[in-house]
Amino acid sequence: MNQLKLFLEYKAYKLRLESLVMTAKAGSGHPTSCLSAADLVAAIFFYAMQFEPRNFNNPDNDRFILSKGHAAPLLYAAWKELGLLTENELYTYRQFGSTLEGHPTRRFAFAEVATGSLGMGLSIGAGIALSALADKREFNTYVLLGDSELTEGSIWEAAELASYNKLHNLIAIADCNRLGQTGETIHGYHMERYSAKFEAFGWHTIIIDGHDMTQIMGALDKARHEKHPTIILAKTIKGYGISEVENKNGYHGKAFVQTDMDSILKELDQRFAHAASYKSDFEWKPHIPKKAIEDSQSCVGVSVDEPVYKMAQMVATRKAYGQALAAIGKSCKQVVSLDAEVKNSTYAQLFEEVYPDRFFQCFIAEQNMVGMGIGFESRGKIPFISTFAAFFSRAYDQLRMAAIGTAPLRCCGSHAGVSIGQDGPSQMGLEDIALMSALPNSVVLYPGDAVSTYHLVQQMLEYNQGISYLRTTRPETPVIYNNTEEFHIGGCKVLRSTDHDKVCIVAAGITLFQALKAADQLISEGLAVSVIDLYSIKPLDRETLLKVAHSSGNKVVTVEDHYLQGGIGEQICYALRNENIKISCLAVTELPRSGKPEELLAWAGIDSASIIKTVKNLAK
Repeated sequence: MNQLKLFLEYKAYKLRLESLVMTAKAGSGHPTSCLSAADLVAAIFFYAMQFEPRNFNNPDNDRFILSKGHAAPLLYAAWKELGLLTENELYTYRQFGSTLEGHPTRRFAFAEVATGSLGMGLSIGAGIALSALADKREFNTYVLLGDSELTEGSIWEAAELASYNKLHNLIAIADCNRLGQTGETIHGYHMERYSAKFEAFGWHTIIIDGHDMTQIMGALDKARHEKHPTIILAKTIKGYGISEVENKNGYHGKAFVQTDMDSILKELDQRFAHAASYKSDFEWKPHIPKKAIEDSQSCVGVSVDEPVYKMAQMVATRKAYGQALAAIGKSCKQVVSLDAEVKNSTYAQLFEEVYPDRFFQCFIAEQNMVGMGIGFESRGKIPFISTFAAFFSRAYDQLRMAAIGTAPLRCCGSHAGVSIGQDGPSQMGLEDIALMSALPNSVVLYPGDAVSTYHLVQQMLEYNQGISYLRTTRPETPVIYNNTEEFHIGGCKVLRSTDHDKVCIVAAGITLFQALKAADQLISEGLAVSVIDLYSIKPLDRETLLKVAHSSGNKVVTVEDHYLQGGIGEQICYALRNENIKISCLAVTELPRSGKPEELLAWAGIDSASIIKTVKNLAK
């Protein structure tokens, strides 16, 4: 044990050394945050974790999440000490083109997920841990937290759900170094306050000196055998080892300058003399997991039951989503469903009814739900995440980080737009198209009927380049497509067209039926118009839009149940810019209120009567 302890202290010294050199060479970074956590990271990687370093994807490896992502140099240095990075690679930290970025992303081969926006690591870890229990795997998930991020509400959402699900395989380690970016953290060194909070949520807590390797090892040993989620609260010193910055405010995110490095490293060697001069024939070997059973099922191209809807049948697209989700769940066992306690509204309950072991109730905690989805995805699951469209805005930071980490989450936002009716503006998703479209590599889909919804859910199953978002509506709408109709990401459907169209109407979702009603009335009056179902908003089919617009008098009317800003109209204006096309955009432009759906569509100017008036004015 003594040899092992000395070895771990040597590794902690190396992590400190490399973090200091790394940040100095880069001229930026967070060395003081690394210095406080180096002992913890050394013990986690070289003592506690059971994993196969050269087989990162071994499904039975213990997993590590660096929630305090600004301490990224520790993560990179650990993998260098494991022999998977060279010194030259290590010192490309923060350089353009390097995979060793300021905060970890998946460009770095040994990062589970992207981190950096604080407060998310525990949710991600909970998702990974829950995935392990579902698959009956025995690995543990370690999450390194900073004490500053313990004020984030998402931390406590995760803590409660981890306890509820009895995630004994989730081990959090909090680096309580007292100092945040601008001053003392909320509880400073009052460790018992952190402990009381986590205990109240049902966690086992252990308070230790985070620079005492014997205490760290003992706490990690205890945590592995607990029957509840465990948090190790490690009292540490920010900047530990360098007197100039040690336990002093004002040095967060400040690298040492290169000209001072000789004296800095000399002091480090003096402070950790036994570790700096460590020489031993001790041979460290990783604890390889007991088993490594790969699950190689691919869900690309799987056969899914065809829909069985009837033409003109009234079906809400939210219900068709639930039916499609159950169908793909039958074909692909990697599909899991996460819902925020609205399963009877999103119709995710249809999946739960047939696959209860793959349905995870996340309750009213959308931030944690999306974070858990990131964790599930990192372990090879295909999470479909559902709630009201309006409430995804609460978890937008988690969605943003999922996009940065190229996590292909599948999200369904129901109850979109003023068409939900009497529930009022707090429940109306009117910003979601803009929010989801802004995410890199995202896909935004807005089907109008059950058939298109069903097929687009299948398209989401196979989209792995980023987040895909499906917008569904509360009211029932008639089925207008044959069950065998094909739908593709980036496509659209031309539903009305003649050789003498004067205007093209572009709509999606609930307003598609207002557009069709308006078109039929206009055509009966002798004014020919084309109608496009823009079921794929991002990417959109510019080629078809341009072609139909040119053949419709170079005049377009867009109509959507969404705010004007960032919606369908603005995106079409951008796509068709510089093409000499006149575009009128009908959208929600004021704060809505409660009312019947038909009243609200008319009030917003997005009903058939408003479309008819706009088309006639444009066609003059």
